[in-house]
Amino acid sequence: MPDPAVPPTPPVPLSALLAREDLGLRQIAGPTAEDTDADTETAIHWAHTSEMADPYPYLLGGELLLTAGVHIPEAAGSGTYFDDYVARIVAAGGAALGFGLAPVHDTVPRALVAACDAYGLPLLEVPPRTTFSGVARAVWQLMARARHAELRRVTEAQQSLAAAASRPDPLRAVLRQLAQRVAGWAVLYGPEGAVIGEAGREAPGDAVRAALAELAGVVRPVVTPPVGAAGRESARQPGGPEAVRAAPAPDAAGAADRAPAGRAGRLEAARPGDGAPAARPSAPPASATDTIAGTHLAAYALGAGRGFVLGVAAPHRDPGDHTIASVAAVLLSLLTGEHQSGSGAARSSALVRLLLGAEPQSVAPLLGTDRWLVVHGRPDSQPCDAVAASALGAALGSPLVDLAQDVVRVLAPADREPTPQPGWTLGVSAPATAENWPTADTQAARALSRARATRTPLFRHGTHRPALTDLLSPDEAQSHARALLAPLTAPLTETLRTWLSLHGSWDRTAVALSVHRNTVRQRIARCAALLDTDLDDPDVRMELWFALRHGER
Repeated sequence: MPDPAVPPTPPVPLSALLAREDLGLRQIAGPTAEDTDADTETAIHWAHTSEMADPYPYLLGGELLLTAGVHIPEAAGSGTYFDDYVARIVAAGGAALGFGLAPVHDTVPRALVAACDAYGLPLLEVPPRTTFSGVARAVWQLMARARHAELRRVTEAQQSLAAAASRPDPLRAVLRQLAQRVAGWAVLYGPEGAVIGEAGREAPGDAVRAALAELAGVVRPVVTPPVGAAGRESARQPGGPEAVRAAPAPDAAGAADRAPAGRAGRLEAARPGDGAPAARPSAPPASATDTIAGTHLAAYALGAGRGFVLGVAAPHRDPGDHTIASVAAVLLSLLTGEHQSGSGAARSSALVRLLLGAEPQSVAPLLGTDRWLVVHGRPDSQPCDAVAASALGAALGSPLVDLAQDVVRVLAPADREPTPQPGWTLGVSAPATAENWPTADTQAARALSRARATRTPLFRHGTHRPALTDLLSPDEAQSHARALLAPLTAPLTETLRTWLSLHGSWDRTAVALSVHRNTVRQRIARCAALLDTDLDDPDVRMELWFALRHGER
């Protein structure tokens, strides 16, 4: 049976639904809350009504299936009908069965009760006064309440972890806060597997420690082992943990924590873009989970392949734990990252000097190169967050990232050619030295507008080639351009420049400027009136383009 699809909401414990006095539900078969613990208690992911004799094709898994028994034939009690019916529900991953009394049946068939007991499927008796819609509404109300509680818990954890990261001993402070939030044990492993720091009320036993260390080896980046490292490398061979299924990526709701129960003892590894089973992955997963002796284990790779790993061991895995641990992993990645290296110190020194009044060209050598590119990026899906902006900077080979309201600016070394990035539209300036960074910033902004208008993933500002305009005096050309464009305001000038660069296309100009096409028409008409000229004349367009190119110098 395929694993049930997990909805983006926390599941509802069956005991919480039974506790609703307004529903009057009563469990008459199957395992009860007293027979299970918090990790194995029946969880309801949604409610579904069906009167099909075989509901298997219509179930996703995790449902409370509601039926009034309309599908039950008269002679069902003397055959295998109920056994087959319950077996199909269990095979489809159904969590529980609710049987409504009246108008078809006055009591729950005894053969159905026996079948549910035999297959371990909880069976609920729904009284006549309770509608199936009321049961479904109660499920969603409980889900909304759990969702709110989970988001509040995650938000509070994020705040406390961020505060811990600003303390004098941030690594251990973050580990202590994480261990407290998940009620377990947190450990930070170094690139060679040594324990750098750990925190928790009770340290786990040797078996759990060994299993977590082995799990950390699964997510640690694979590097060419030095002499004597064969023992550590062999730990990742098929004899160790096996990544059997791709786990969901972290999200704000912690959906990876809500996988239905029944998967204890199976390791789950998250590798971007790859959900296929692999005994020895060619690239390590970003995270992995396992369970040993009732203790839930999780390992998270930190940073961009530097070998640090965060390990977490907890007796329970509550909704939101995965998200909270992921936040801690991001903070620890920053704390163990490049900013503690020589290049990070140099960037900090450059920033301090700029704040104290130094000129950009005097601090640029601290950044490691003389020539730079300014890249403006706009995400295809708004809004953009700091994590996505940092990821773009990493893809372009630079940690110098500025996240504005709707555009990300990256200052990248010119010796690395920018390439299109999935999910982004990019505008790239010409290579520039520090004193020309403002001009490069303008070039990148215009290149981004051009890229958006032409639906091009990356547009680079054109390099200068010999032209007829080079025969003119720059000062005279600039003076003429400014005189010609003097009647225009800044918005009109920018609209005219964009419109001419896009060969007079109203639609593409509107896209580039993020305005309505009628606004473009009105502005161009206003330009023609103020300049007292015919913008349909190609000679006029050429002269205006010349002026726009030279007036900005």
